[in-house]
Amino acid sequence: MAGRPRSFDRDAALAAAIELFWRAGYEETTITMLTAAMGIAPPSLYAAFGDKDSLFTEASALYFRRTCEAVDAAAARPTAREAIAVMLDDTARAHTDTLTPLGCLMLTEPRLAAQRENIHSRLQKRIARGITEGDLPATVQPDRLASFLLAVMRGMSGCARDGGSTEEVLAIAGFAVAAIPESPDTLVEGVAS
Repeated sequence: MAGRPRSFDRDAALAAAIELFWRAGYEETTITMLTAAMGIAPPSLYAAFGDKDSLFTEASALYFRRTCEAVDAAAARPTAREAIAVMLDDTARAHTDTLTPLGCLMLTEPRLAAQRENIHSRLQKRIARGITEGDLPATVQPDRLASFLLAVMRGMSGCARDGGSTEEVLAIAGFAVAAIPESPDTLVEGVAS
């Protein structure tokens, strides 16, 4: 026998840990809070995940993978403007979903700066592709627009955490999309297409 089998569901335990870190933040989350939320004893937590830091790393990696899947799905849209609009719309709805903590763990947790930089890079690449394909003007600076969009998403997260409604957060998204310069090729007789 290789040892005593774990008496908990690892995926369920990770989901509970993600939610707790999301609600309380890394610094405020204690081992006592984690074991209560995960339904396990401290020795099981340490045996399965190591320590709080290792648990956070694994839980946030799972959360980040899901975030990237959503970003990549939106980025697959035919135009950069549509990709950004879908991404911001999805973000607004996710930030205000009452089935999860409000806001976004990745956008608010100080320990996840590298993940935010990864999202920035993904945005920058999609914007650059939009310029190459002609659906954004050549004057757009991909790095700056990506920084703007990430700042908007962080603001949307803060608004949601402060109790902003889905409609309020969607309005922020709408203004951000409206601020993106139109390519001259997408204008028809002076009216945006």
